[in-house]
Amino acid sequence: SFIGEESVAAGEGSILTDNPTWIIDPIDGTTNFVHRFPFVAVSIGFVVNKKMEFGIVYSCIEDKMYTARKGKGAFCNGQKLQVSGQEDITKSLLVTELGSNRDPETIKIILSNMERLLSIPIHG
Repeated sequence: SFIGEESVAAGEGSILTDNPTWIIDPIDGTTNFVHRFPFVAVSIGFVVNKKMEFGIVYSCIEDKMYTARKGKGAFCNGQKLQVSGQEDITKSLLVTELGSNRDPETIKIILSNMERLLSIPIHG
């Protein structure tokens, strides 16, 4: 099976089944792309039984290839990645993306979640 983000965003329906499925977003960061903001990627995932098996993200502008495989770790241009050992949330940096849905109820939920996150004493 195949699910393309751009066609789903355009209103085409898609159903994730247990079948092996490719999920592709050819311009991940479309809004960034339109505004010439350099965080744009091609994202590809492969799912079996509704579980991610592997993914590839190519950051076009940075020329960085991120890959990950279930149980095998994640890499950037072949170099193994690992998460930070930081356990104190007050020493963290919060990064978020608000999405493009401007439905009033969706905005209300997003802002409520943001309010809870921003009440934590984080670096920024």
